[in-house]
Amino acid sequence: MIRKMGIAWQLRIRMAEKGMFQTTDLVPLLAERGVHLSREQVFRLVTQTPQRLSMDTLAALCDILGCEPNDLIQVEVANAGERKAAGEQMQVRPQTRHTTIRRPGTA
Repeated sequence: MIRKMGIAWQLRIRMAEKGMFQTTDLVPLLAERGVHLSREQVFRLVTQTPQRLSMDTLAALCDILGCEPNDLIQVEVANAGERKAAGEQMQVRPQTRHTTIRRPGTA
């Protein structure tokens, strides 16, 4: 079984702990640290788990929030299924088939 890893992005929680509830609060604070992001980029950074994150941005966030990178990023197993012992049967999920209903005489 392949272990897939994922992350839980904790930026919104760390911001709330510091009394920051609006994503726009971060824009000037990041700019003070040389990280220039638009309001839309900061909104996505706060509300979605980033797939890529520059070290400069991560360092600025840690400085602003007084935290460490592991306070923002929590690594977790994405497919936390249990392994089956030898001889046990695995449960098989039925495949979903999509069907199309067509009237006679139409393609």
